[in-house]
Amino acid sequence: MKMNQMHIVPLSRQAVEILSELHPLTGGKYLFPSVHSKDRPMSENTILAALRRLGYTKEKMTGHGFRSMASTILNEQGWNRDAIERQLAHAERDAVRAAYNYAEHLPERRKMMQAWADYLDGLRKGADVLPIRKLL
Repeated sequence: MKMNQMHIVPLSRQAVEILSELHPLTGGKYLFPSVHSKDRPMSENTILAALRRLGYTKEKMTGHGFRSMASTILNEQGWNRDAIERQLAHAERDAVRAAYNYAEHLPERRKMMQAWADYLDGLRKGADVLPIRKLL
């Protein structure tokens, strides 16, 4: 993590299911290993290359663009902005508040991430989505 700070990431039911399916396929130290070595994690460039192969230009979408999109939508849905910022591992900008406030907002973040996964599931209803095993 950034600045060697531990970051807890609550996972939705859907995310746990996908990661459970993925583990036997990658099965090493990392669920998303480097294309060069299973002993290193996948790089940000791997995400960028995948987006380019899907036809997205750098002006249309980046790996960080997904984080921005999630932040925007979660804020528009009315979730607590502190919970959203904490989920994205953003540091508190107010120095005084940062010195005293170490809240993780875990109960709300758990609910928020499940709601986010349910929202994404709703978007894909009717879409032609293939199970991950058929893609590999």
